Amino acid sequence: MEKARITPYQLFALVLLFELGSALLVAVGIEAKQDAWIVILLGMLGGLGLFFICYRLYCFYPDMLPTEYLQKVVGKGIGRPIAYLYMLYNLYIAGRVLRDFGTMLLTFAYIETPLLIANTLMILVIIYTVSKGIEVLARTGELFLVFIYLLAGSGVILVLFSGVIDIHNLQPVLENGWKPIIKTTLKESMYFPFGELLVFTMIFPYVEDAKKLRNASVLATVVSGLSLALVMMFNISILGVNLTALSQFPLLSTIQTIQVADFLERLDVYFMIALVVGGFFKISLFLYVAVIGTANLFNVKPASRLSYPLGLVVLFMSMTMASNYSEHIKEGIGIVPLLLHLPFQYIFPIIVFIVAYFKNKKKSKHQKAN
Repeated sequence: MEKARITPYQLFALVLLFELGSALLVAVGIEAKQDAWIVILLGMLGGLGLFFICYRLYCFYPDMLPTEYLQKVVGKGIGRPIAYLYMLYNLYIAGRVLRDFGTMLLTFAYIETPLLIANTLMILVIIYTVSKGIEVLARTGELFLVFIYLLAGSGVILVLFSGVIDIHNLQPVLENGWKPIIKTTLKESMYFPFGELLVFTMIFPYVEDAKKLRNASVLATVVSGLSLALVMMFNISILGVNLTALSQFPLLSTIQTIQVADFLERLDVYFMIALVVGGFFKISLFLYVAVIGTANLFNVKPASRLSYPLGLVVLFMSMTMASNYSEHIKEGIGIVPLLLHLPFQYIFPIIVFIVAYFKNKKKSKHQKAN
């Protein structure tokens, strides 16, 4: 385990930037139409439930990485293979996010550039940052969080002054009842982006004030959920449900509508800067967790030695997981949630928590008896 410490505020910044990350790229919960913002808020509640399960596991084993306590809870025979699979899962999701952002950059600004070049340049910066450790990544997040919210605040003001919002696009609320909302939540927003909070179980042992860890994580999750819900409300109220659903990058389409005083327009750079920063932190955290987890499993020291080979694995996955972006999105919506997100984000953690709970309960009873 790396000898590093981060503050609760730095954890707050990392969680917030991670959650916003690629969720700003797509129309989360749009299957529920104008109620998509409710889907996001319900997904946030699911993510908070997952966090408390992960937090209790951390409380049981505060000085261990999940790759270590998995073996302690369910035994090496089962725990070690599951830990391997978790590291592969993190690498795969990092590859998916890298593919998302590479495609966005090509669509938005670098039309003639090959995807390989865009992805390679981004992963090289990420590999370098990850090799420097969690403290460097956390301090970087601390700085960029303020920048992103200043950018977001000015963007909201410009949208309000541009007069393009039509609140009627958000009505009627609950037009088709709760069924499509619950269905979309269980199918999408519980996993993406809120179920991905699971990655922070590998970061918790580095937080220097364990008492403030819970509050920082919960606050960051709530702020990210409210921010995403607000963004979705803006997208739908400006573009309408149909255009939001059809748009490849709804937030970009929303920003392109901004026009203030006949001269302030085409603020697409807002979109690109915010998304590149969010993507950087999301991929970096997935890669960092895979690096320290793999190093822990194979006893590699220093762990930073694995940054470059595993970073290249992420690059390779991003280029080969789908032949085109449509296929990539189809896999991400239809296949990945059930085959990967559900077992890795919810089923395995719940089973491990139940076993750990009874093991610790039995242990505390035995200690009291003695």
